[in-house]
Amino acid sequence: MVNPLSLFLRPKVTETFKFRDEELEALGAEIKKEIPKVFGHSLAIRELDSGSDNSTEIEISNLGNPHYDVERFGISFVASPRHADVLLVTGAVTLNMAGAVKKTYEAMPFPKFVVAVGDDACDGGIYKGSYAVLGGADKILPVDMKIPGNPPSPKEILKGLFVMMQRASK
Repeated sequence: MVNPLSLFLRPKVTETFKFRDEELEALGAEIKKEIPKVFGHSLAIRELDSGSDNSTEIEISNLGNPHYDVERFGISFVASPRHADVLLVTGAVTLNMAGAVKKTYEAMPFPKFVVAVGDDACDGGIYKGSYAVLGGADKILPVDMKIPGNPPSPKEILKGLFVMMQRASK
């Protein structure tokens, strides 16, 4: 029979967990070098849901968790488009959200960049052809970068932002 006190008094046994992702660290270091060249300060991102199923928003939210922690690379999310350098559009643009998408873009200061994140924002995805959907973000905004995926992983989103910054610095 097991002594119940031995369960409380023995050392805790957990698996060894590696938090360090070398590819992410290298990508983050490159992004951190590129951001001041393009923006002259840290990168401020405004995320806009134009009619998505929230899967892409979950992946974008993961960028702020302790594993990815993108703020250490100089990337932050802002609540107002007036403070944003980049507009991340998620989801297919619905007819009801088209006006709000345009107003959000117009409220951003120059230079401003638009990134379509996820298959739905890139070309309408599974909602393409629906009576309630205009299509991808490029139907009403000048999209600088498309990051496909359903949904794209946080690392793919970071890679897309890095490519966008490299194009913008040239």
